[in-house]
Amino acid sequence: MSVSTGPAAPAGPTRRTSAPRKRGDDTRAKIIDETVRCINEEGFAAATAKHVAERAGVTWGVIQYHFGDRNGLLMAVVDDGVARLLTSLSAVDVGGLELAQRIETVVDTAWNCYASPTSLAAFEILRATRGSLGEQSLGHLLQMNSAINRLGRLISEDPADSGVAEVIWAALRGIVLAQMIVGGAFDWQSERRALIDMVCHYLQRG
Repeated sequence: MSVSTGPAAPAGPTRRTSAPRKRGDDTRAKIIDETVRCINEEGFAAATAKHVAERAGVTWGVIQYHFGDRNGLLMAVVDDGVARLLTSLSAVDVGGLELAQRIETVVDTAWNCYASPTSLAAFEILRATRGSLGEQSLGHLLQMNSAINRLGRLISEDPADSGVAEVIWAALRGIVLAQMIVGGAFDWQSERRALIDMVCHYLQRG
């Protein structure tokens, strides 16, 4: 005996695809990357929303959609730069390393974070805007200060050595500034070696 199952049930709703979101994320990332290149190649003043749009091959409306205005775009660059810096610093592992190796690892990691194109652009934005982007930019500075403190503890847990990481950062800032003035990277291996040796000598005092 056959049993009728009735008319076929209507098809369910079409499952949403993540493709539109991915395209949006890719476009946003492309605009941020082009802003970074614009600032590093042409300077902060050149990074107008119109010029970035031209470089990225998008319209002003696309930038408005993703960032709101130029300040929103600049803040997105800072967000990205600080996020990458903090992620890199938090991933440092110096467990089991001798003192000199710990210092080398910390110095090289800090340098790679600090001298990356995104970080250079982010710091240039913070310098040029002098806090005018609002509380969020000040919050980033506090985050970076906290990261510096964590970096110092990777070298030494002694509170008396708490200023060591700040000295490292100050030295790297000076080298980065010199590169920005010169307009390109240069060989800083002698300065790197001197910085590592000085920190190592200081921590081995007494």
